[in-house]
Amino acid sequence: MELKPGMSALVTGGGSGIGKALCIALAQNGLFVTVVDFSEENGRETASLVQNENKRFHGDLKVPSAIFIKCDVTNAGDLSAAFGKHVDTYGGLDICINCAGIAIKTLVYDDRSDGTSTWRHAVNVNLVAVIDGTRIASQIMRSGKKPGVIINIGSAAGLYPMNFDPIYSGTKAGVVMFTRSLAPLKRHGVRVNVLCPEFVQTNLAEQLNRRIIDVTGGYIKMEDIVNGTFELIKDESKAGACLWITKRRGMEYWPTPEEQRKYMLNLPKSKRMLTQNTFSTVQTPEFYEKIVVHTLSHNFRDATRLERVRLRLPVEPHSALVKIIYAGVNASDVNFSAGRYFSGGAKETAARLPLDAGFEAVGIVASVGDSVNHIKVGTPVALMTFGAYSEFAQVPAKHLLPVPRPDPEVVAMLTSGLTASIALEKAGQMASGQVVLVTAAAGGTGQFAVQLAKLAGNKVVATCGGKSKAALLASLGVDRVINYQNEKIKDVLKKEFPRGTDIIYESVGGEMFDLCLNALAVHGRLIVIGMISQYQGEHGWKPRNYTGLCDKILAKSQTVAGFFLIQYAHLWQDHLDKLFDLYASGKLKLCMTRCIQQVSLDPKKFMGVASAPDAVEYLHSGKSVGKVVVCIDPSYSQTLAKL
Repeated sequence: MELKPGMSALVTGGGSGIGKALCIALAQNGLFVTVVDFSEENGRETASLVQNENKRFHGDLKVPSAIFIKCDVTNAGDLSAAFGKHVDTYGGLDICINCAGIAIKTLVYDDRSDGTSTWRHAVNVNLVAVIDGTRIASQIMRSGKKPGVIINIGSAAGLYPMNFDPIYSGTKAGVVMFTRSLAPLKRHGVRVNVLCPEFVQTNLAEQLNRRIIDVTGGYIKMEDIVNGTFELIKDESKAGACLWITKRRGMEYWPTPEEQRKYMLNLPKSKRMLTQNTFSTVQTPEFYEKIVVHTLSHNFRDATRLERVRLRLPVEPHSALVKIIYAGVNASDVNFSAGRYFSGGAKETAARLPLDAGFEAVGIVASVGDSVNHIKVGTPVALMTFGAYSEFAQVPAKHLLPVPRPDPEVVAMLTSGLTASIALEKAGQMASGQVVLVTAAAGGTGQFAVQLAKLAGNKVVATCGGKSKAALLASLGVDRVINYQNEKIKDVLKKEFPRGTDIIYESVGGEMFDLCLNALAVHGRLIVIGMISQYQGEHGWKPRNYTGLCDKILAKSQTVAGFFLIQYAHLWQDHLDKLFDLYASGKLKLCMTRCIQQVSLDPKKFMGVASAPDAVEYLHSGKSVGKVVVCIDPSYSQTLAKL
């Protein structure tokens, strides 16, 4: 959500501390603010400051740019009335920040009272009022049918125990889990997020033992709290997100993807849903066309030819026949045509000829073998095996991945998406709060890498060549785009990231690899997923010596990790499901470049099997933006589009 003058916000606990700072920061963006606080003196002072800030944006107004409402947030009637007055004054509600919170000095197990004025009151202020405020705000936003954001102020004490105030810790933990459980509200246009700072210099924090503050590195700047809050407001991908801020580690999202995987359940329901979407029966012809490698060469066009072959029926017992609709183009197609992916010498590889070309495709099951009972004719599927540049392919049924539809977007999720998803998790061990560098980031897999790194809560740096590619990456949320046509990558990294980058997702090779290695931080991880700059040339792919590699990684405890997707086949379905979920929820952006939105597909069209060599050459020309796809059957794709 972009903050614009004239929008309105309600902030509970807005009279002092974090709440006051956020009220003023919102006013500095021209927002009307309702300050809700129990202290009339503090609340009126904040409202006055908000009005002064707003004078820069608004002239004569029929309503005040800020109002103060004295309110005990534990009184449900008073809290509801405060929201009602805000709506009556400003006509709606764009942002709600539930910030009210208190601590108690007496440990709950030493408290011999009934708790009315101590721990019960703290529970009501810190948790119950936050729940009630979120409930009221979300109802107002949904009834107005306008997008809205609710920020609940939690605490680092809600992420790990705070022994000197168990009630505060427990209530803030409740705020965290309550907020994270509200992610589905995004479907109704309401995003609810929680901010969990460690210690900020407020009246509340100053009651603590100073030694505790010092051990954690000291107070966090209020500026960091404001920046974190605004990130949760502005980033449309954040719903049910928890942003943890500490002096020691900076900003990071909690839990990390690795921690999430420990408790997330992969319900079989989603896979059943995928296989329910079936299409009409496919007519099987007597002959079909495919691209085969007939001679070994890194020049894909010279190495391949179009062949017309007879369709073999019936299908083998454990296999399935797939009518291919779209096939994906990969930089490594030229390595395959040169025989690089086969063991043995040149003679042994040549003896395998002819080879069916193409690595990935989506299509529809046309026929199944007698022993196949887990997948039906008409089911849309993806496949990742040799022979994708073909009108039909017969593959072992166990290798098929059910998908919602045989669309080109799905092709982008295969080699490109799966490589990014699995490589960042396994080879990169990506967490949050890190600096992630992605080279050739405007390409098919690069676009997935920058989005997944950003979704995990990292600062993302991306390299590309050209204004259009730079604009694309900026639209995907990249924090720093380096267009090497205008500035030197080495200089930017050295100046702006002097401590280095934590993870590098590298696909260029050659001089770029050297540059990346020098830009890697202590304990950093450099993931090599390819080396496209070395695939072309007079003699094709030639191994390169990287002098001093061992010395460099030893000196900084670094890791250089190779990643080859075929060796992670057991993870394909789970990660494909994850990518589908992100896409369906709107967190992962996929569309054609000619749309003004974020992209993952290159707009240039390649129609029919025979166009595969053209598509491979286009990919290696450096002109592509996003995943390059070949439409194997244009007539069938038009039928799908109508559906």
